[in-house]
Amino acid sequence: MPFTTPSYIHKLPFDPPDSIPIHEFLFHDGDKYGRYPIANSLPPFTCGITGKSYSTAEVKNRIEWLSAALASELGFEVNSGSEFDKVIGLFSVNTIDTMTISWATHHFSGVSSPISPSYSAAELARQLKAVKCKALFTCATLLPTALEAASAANIPKTHVYLLEIPKKALKGALIPTDMKSVEQLISEGKKLPPLPQLKWEQGQGARQTAFLCSSSGTSGLPKNVMISHKNVIANTLQMSTYESNYKSGKLESLLAVLPMSHSYALIVTGHSGVYRGYNAVVLPGFDLVDVLEAVQKHSIETLWMVPPMIVALIKNSAITAKYSLDHVKTTVVGASNLTKDVNEQFARFFPNCQLIQGYGLTETSVVVSMQNKADVMFGSCGHIFPGYEGRLISRNGEEVTELDTPGELLLRSPSVMLGYLDNEKATKETFTSDGWLRTGDLMEFRKSDDGHEHLFIVDRVKEMIKVRGLQISPTEVETLLLRHPCIADVCIVPIPDDSAGELPLAFIVRSPAGQEEDERMLKQKIHTFVNNELSEYKRLAGGIEFLEALPKSASGKTKRGEMKERAKKVFETGRAKALPKVLQVYVYESSDDEDSEDDE
Repeated sequence: MPFTTPSYIHKLPFDPPDSIPIHEFLFHDGDKYGRYPIANSLPPFTCGITGKSYSTAEVKNRIEWLSAALASELGFEVNSGSEFDKVIGLFSVNTIDTMTISWATHHFSGVSSPISPSYSAAELARQLKAVKCKALFTCATLLPTALEAASAANIPKTHVYLLEIPKKALKGALIPTDMKSVEQLISEGKKLPPLPQLKWEQGQGARQTAFLCSSSGTSGLPKNVMISHKNVIANTLQMSTYESNYKSGKLESLLAVLPMSHSYALIVTGHSGVYRGYNAVVLPGFDLVDVLEAVQKHSIETLWMVPPMIVALIKNSAITAKYSLDHVKTTVVGASNLTKDVNEQFARFFPNCQLIQGYGLTETSVVVSMQNKADVMFGSCGHIFPGYEGRLISRNGEEVTELDTPGELLLRSPSVMLGYLDNEKATKETFTSDGWLRTGDLMEFRKSDDGHEHLFIVDRVKEMIKVRGLQISPTEVETLLLRHPCIADVCIVPIPDDSAGELPLAFIVRSPAGQEEDERMLKQKIHTFVNNELSEYKRLAGGIEFLEALPKSASGKTKRGEMKERAKKVFETGRAKALPKVLQVYVYESSDDEDSEDDE
């Protein structure tokens, strides 16, 4: 028998609609879809630095104008061709127009591909090619990387567009005058005839991809998750329904500092708040002072964060104490668990705020469960959302029906992805024969004192490593390292870290050429090799350990479990020598993979 949402949680008020695009669900003015009245809503997004914003009605118009201009520029027709022929990439820090671009893309039946702003040019180029991007939106600070990648992916410079970011966030970057901005496109769109109405068949919203978000899944290289319109609508409705149990319904502001390129923020700050008439205060990255000033100035009540942000607030208590933060009522943390010590310290600085944890995956679009203020159980991920069903499967394949007994979590929900783009094998492996999504996470259900079932993470079955909430595929890093002439074999595993949660540690077997090198010099060469190819968060900050050989199974696979145990010993004895680390929480991401973490 599947595990479900406790009876005291409200059920979904209606089935998520399956034949409309996301923006119609979010901006439909009336009772049909339960949206908060547009006329009474707060501006959907406000810049936390400049205070600039647009009303809900203005955002609705901007979506239509931008869509008309883009369709004209790129030669797209609304009701013909596949959505995969109209993929638009989004490679930028957060702005108040980030979501407008995605919804404008949906307006001509296209696909939005949010991409982590931490990507290197090589990583970005691979992603643009993988999803067959036709155009790319970026910002001035990321323009050199964007142009290099766009060129490699055969996207002309005329199809690279600029988002406006606050002057403070430019950090000296110059804004080119020979490239079109979002504002220019919208001005052009105002003069164009409105686009034809979408003519979708029954159920098309459930079948058609709206977003392509990167995720490592349970194993292997990063994959592009096909998230449908119905998936996003369902999770937005699930979130709103779940929170209605402890929120009064009055309007509020929330913090949108998590990168919207990650599926976690894409839903919780990009969609959910808009539906409820909330104001998301947008910041381009996690700057401690900017965050505190925005929270104070805009009287933000809900903070969406990842653990390193919580740690930063605590460790910089002298700065945090200067601000009036009593109005903060809720802080939701995804991507990885918080320790009891961190919880207690946070409570001392935010006495009126409840710190609650959640769980999700990019593959579930995105939130699966969250603690509820009516029944908080420390260490849990809360109750699963209405509309979800969960099952636990033991290592020997038997169904777990008992409480306090671990098993791999399997899920079923209208928010579960369509599958992985151009990867039938991985899609098939991720779903059971009867349609349940395998999460790759070892979980168990436990009952609180009030008798309600809570979800607890026990361990990961999946291989991915989480650095500041961002997923790293060990396979991706290993594949790169095996290109180095001095490396014969390699295994990447996580090593614990107080600030980042985990860091990648490389166990390396040297090739004959590597045996001739000085160990210290070779480590530096390997670090340089990785640093030139991969994003900052994927670098070997957990260190490098040389071994004579890696333990193998009878089939020749590396015994990753043994290497994880060895990594723990390395951590305990202090033998891993990590490179200097910079807390750059703003690159937390899509989220992917960005399970809430999950991506989430």
